Amino acid sequence: MRKSAWVALVVWGALAGQASAVDLERYLKRDDFADIKISPDGNYLAATVPMEDRTALAILRRSDSQVVGSFVPPPKNHANDFNWVNGNRVLIGLAEKIGALDRPRMTGELFAINADGGRGELLVGYRVESNGPGTRIQPKKVEAVAAYMFDDLPQDDRNVLVSIWPFKDDPFTRVDRLDVQSGRRQTVALSPVRRARFLADANGQVRFAHGAGTDNINKLYYRQGTGDNWKLVNDEAVNGRIEQAIGFSADGSLAYFLSEQASGPTAIVSWDPVTGKRTQLLRDPKVDPSRIIRRPGTAVPVGALFLGDKPHTRFFDETSADARLYRSLEAAFGGDAVFVTSSTKDGKQLMIEAWSGQNPGDFYIFNTDTKHADHVISRSSWVEPAKAATVLPVAVKARDGLDLSGFLTVPAGRAGSRLPMVVMPHGGPYGVFDDGSYSAETQLLAAAGYAVLQVNFRGSGNYGRAFEAAGARQWGGTMQDDVTDATRWAIAQGHADPAKICIYGASYGAYAALMGAAKEGALYKCAAGYVGVYDLPMMFTAGDIQRSGSGETYLKDWLGDPQALAAVSPVNLAAQIKVPVFLAAGGEDERAPIKHTKRMEEALKKAGVPVQSLYYASEGHGFYTDPHRREYYGKLLAFLSANLGGETAKAAAPAQP
Repeated sequence: MRKSAWVALVVWGALAGQASAVDLERYLKRDDFADIKISPDGNYLAATVPMEDRTALAILRRSDSQVVGSFVPPPKNHANDFNWVNGNRVLIGLAEKIGALDRPRMTGELFAINADGGRGELLVGYRVESNGPGTRIQPKKVEAVAAYMFDDLPQDDRNVLVSIWPFKDDPFTRVDRLDVQSGRRQTVALSPVRRARFLADANGQVRFAHGAGTDNINKLYYRQGTGDNWKLVNDEAVNGRIEQAIGFSADGSLAYFLSEQASGPTAIVSWDPVTGKRTQLLRDPKVDPSRIIRRPGTAVPVGALFLGDKPHTRFFDETSADARLYRSLEAAFGGDAVFVTSSTKDGKQLMIEAWSGQNPGDFYIFNTDTKHADHVISRSSWVEPAKAATVLPVAVKARDGLDLSGFLTVPAGRAGSRLPMVVMPHGGPYGVFDDGSYSAETQLLAAAGYAVLQVNFRGSGNYGRAFEAAGARQWGGTMQDDVTDATRWAIAQGHADPAKICIYGASYGAYAALMGAAKEGALYKCAAGYVGVYDLPMMFTAGDIQRSGSGETYLKDWLGDPQALAAVSPVNLAAQIKVPVFLAAGGEDERAPIKHTKRMEEALKKAGVPVQSLYYASEGHGFYTDPHRREYYGKLLAFLSANLGGETAKAAAPAQP
């Protein structure tokens, strides 16, 4: 039986007494846990815990299920990546997010803590105040570098390998061995290329470096071992491929690469260092590898998880024990996606995650000797998968013949019934994609009575390099046409009522929503934009993208000439919008500064378009604060209800005395 440790939220709503009104509490609760990993000796679990404006880490003792250690970072900081270094110490990589929708930006800080909560120390990072040698250049001066762990050195309980990035544009990186007790570091390898990421073999020898110089051309280097010269083994400029080493075979004779192809999905290939021969091992016909499957208790790659119409796994050897393990687990969990997130050092106890479009995720510990799985915890304990909205894969043919994929979320039992529909293009846009996994936001909209359409338009990730590149300089162009074509497909298939369709999105999705309303006046009945960008030339002068070292080059390559972008900026097309609009933004947004939304609202009002807005000066790229989130989604549901007729938010329960 699922239990929730969360107290009831106060739901802001305008209408009371509606039995079918949406209970926001069920959809705005934060997950109990995000990710969980078992310690090498099996005695502890480490888990990230989402909080209002940060992500903490808790350590549970398995013998009595007690929390014995914890780490809570400062506001807007997150325990983003964590690894057990030994049975008693965890190394945590920190990240910052200014808004709830921001991608975590790793700060390069590494914090270590013992399982019992003792000896919590910031070992590397710009906020180090005092530590042992190796963290400073000279007394009272913090070394200006970022550090990222890439190998936990399983045979060494005290040290890990970290890549060191100086704080400057296009740096030459290096590898240090970091003592997780003292914080001392010793350099063990230098890079032959700028911005390099590294791979070591089973003996801790750094063997591969992958990076790109100021020309942004990717190169992969290899060396036999410590002290040997680096050898160039792949040059994007020569063959058009981008290759990244992901591991070695169990006997060390072969290396495995992720190999991005000029067309089609990314492949996994083996490479023989002696002969230079490459052999393709895995390549899905449609999607890229999402996560590498490694043999439990080792770093040896054996397969991959693919997020297509439905998550599926494939293996280098489909007759191997690794493949048989996954097939038996997938059968045991009724077809849900399954992934081994961590294991004990001996590979006998596996932390299993199982999830689906209706289930945010359940965690189990599977004993490979007894073949028994014990439930540990559910990511969102209050969610009842059997009652959740159904998530269906869809396939759409764009007007130019390009194959598009996506997902349609519908209230249970309502597929194909001409529902009011919300079209929801994702943010990003490049490299981001909708994968059909559980989404509290789409489930909330389905609970209000709407079908929710998500299409992976060209420019999205997961469908190969060429598919992503096809979206370059297509803001308001073919990327927008893909969203339109998917909407018309849903109408033709009988999923959507053509008289009741709104378009809504966040960040780039907000741009697409307002552009959709401007370009397709007869298709949408309303549009809503959340923390959006609406003035494309402004992206070259305001926001965090243009401030980065390569930001202007990126913007020109992917958005286009700023002089031409005014013509595809919704702020200049307000007169073409004939439907009601709802806008929301935060004053601390660095990705989509609030003046984008202010200018959009002003232009709409000048054009006589009905517009509602919601601003919070203290919020960033997505709202963190619970009362703000409640008000935002309450207003969004009220706006959609006024235009499509769905349900509004349930009124708040009276406060307890």
